[in-house]
Amino acid sequence: MNKRLSLFAAALWWGSLTALGFMVVPMLFAHLPTLSMAGQMAAKLFAAQTWVSVVCGVLLLVLNRPGGKSPADQHNVALMVFILLGLLLALLVEYAVAPRIVARENLRLWHTSGSVMYGVQWLCAAVVLWRMAGSTTQEQP
Repeated sequence: MNKRLSLFAAALWWGSLTALGFMVVPMLFAHLPTLSMAGQMAAKLFAAQTWVSVVCGVLLLVLNRPGGKSPADQHNVALMVFILLGLLLALLVEYAVAPRIVARENLRLWHTSGSVMYGVQWLCAAVVLWRMAGSTTQEQP
């Protein structure tokens, strides 16, 4: 049960990052009447995404905490690194980068920084999902 719930959380994390960052937000900027409106809506969506990332990440940390020195526990330690890095990046984007973008403070620098951090968070979530999917396919149903 824990493996399936973990896989679900990893899929939700990666899938929501993918849908928002690569489809929804670009469509906002393409279809809303002004860039300002698109930016305001994107900021709200990214804030909501932060909480999806936090909930999924914390759930993954709780369900996959390592407890010994077996190969499965070493696998979980590697997962913890990617989960923690992804969570840290989500929180940094929300609380360090986003306020500077909203304040239009050195917009190019902070937007680029936020985009890179979002991309690395996406990669962390992808690694977690990939590793979890690989470990669940080796189990019996």
